[in-house]
Amino acid sequence: MKAIIPVAGVGSRLRPHTYTLPKVLLNVAGKPIIGHIIDKIIEEGINEAIVIVGYLGDMIEEYLTKNYDIKFTFIEQEERLGLGHAIYMTKSHLDSEPVFIILGDTVFEVDLSGVFKREHSALGVKEVEDPRRFGVAEVHDGFITKLVEKPENPQSNLAVVGLYYIKSPQLLLSCLEHNITHNIRTKGEFQLTDALQMMIDNGEKFSTFPVEGWYDCGKPETLLYTNEKLLKSKSRYKEIFGCVINPPVFIAEDAEIENSIIGPFATIGSKAVVKDSMIQRSIIGERAKVSAMLLKESIVGNNARIEGNFRRINLGDSSEVDFR
Repeated sequence: MKAIIPVAGVGSRLRPHTYTLPKVLLNVAGKPIIGHIIDKIIEEGINEAIVIVGYLGDMIEEYLTKNYDIKFTFIEQEERLGLGHAIYMTKSHLDSEPVFIILGDTVFEVDLSGVFKREHSALGVKEVEDPRRFGVAEVHDGFITKLVEKPENPQSNLAVVGLYYIKSPQLLLSCLEHNITHNIRTKGEFQLTDALQMMIDNGEKFSTFPVEGWYDCGKPETLLYTNEKLLKSKSRYKEIFGCVINPPVFIAEDAEIENSIIGPFATIGSKAVVKDSMIQRSIIGERAKVSAMLLKESIVGNNARIEGNFRRINLGDSSEVDFR
């Protein structure tokens, strides 16, 4: 089975980090987002991936080919015309075999072995409080009857979370081609959701599978939340003389930590230097330098440098100072 991973977005909500780095290469729990995705598909027995790149795509290609041995095919999406358009660009690389589509900003923890044995196509879903932000699946008698992209008045709270097991890829391509040829767009783009709905209307059956371990990495706050969740199972560190480590954390082997308190829920990247600081619920990028800082819920990019200072205070009784 082949996996399709669209990663052509510019990641505007994660600026300034994505000015110089593709979103999927941002570090979460010690590894780029896309690294967690590739690890998972390999674990599930998938050994071939079609990766749709765009912005800074050469960096993604370099990372994947350097760190993984599975077969990769890279396709460049020069115009960002929507997820449906991105998937349609894989048409010359698909046959009648099922495919698994994973959105590139989705880190997930779910057992897929049973899903891949199903008779019908299946979409990963999760119950959410505000379905208006997602594609939503309406289900009847165990099968999806309707898919709506970011509905104003949702009739279901089952969000489609970016995992798509497609048993009939040629039918999917046919529906995508119809929408592109007839310029059928939703919110200005060619949507995968619209093509999936056309498949349903043409008789293709879609079931759902629950995905509780689904972590969005599209915004700074969700990136930090995902970092926190993943660290609970991927904590890695060694004791460092003169430092206090409060797990779970990830500290790269070649990071330099001195006279600092690290954690909980902190990721320290490769060759980063942290001195005289306290780092909690934060991500420190590769080769970053942090000195004399107290950081919480922060993201420090690769090669960035941040320095604070210590203060001398002579404070009398019943006084109060706030350095916020």
